[in-house]
Amino acid sequence: MAHAIKDKEKLLARIRRIKGQVSAIEKALEEEDDCVELLQTVASCRGALNGLMGELIEGHVYEHVIDPALRPTAEQTRAAEKLLSVVKSYFR
Repeated sequence: MAHAIKDKEKLLARIRRIKGQVSAIEKALEEEDDCVELLQTVASCRGALNGLMGELIEGHVYEHVIDPALRPTAEQTRAAEKLLSVVKSYFR
């Protein structure tokens, strides 16, 4: 998890924002708020979680799959970039 530790503060800030969104969802349900606003908040939270997942996957690929210490070939690097592009598009 070297990549997660390297970006620890950034990742923790994202998690705290997500926690705030989840709390807003809980509050909206408790207060029986407008369903459109609730759906928008849920969609925002989902997007934030998907973004976090994409970032963690990218860090994993670049740290563990194509380990820079092993000097990946240009072809391996391109393949990793293509894979990440597909994964990121899936999360959108």
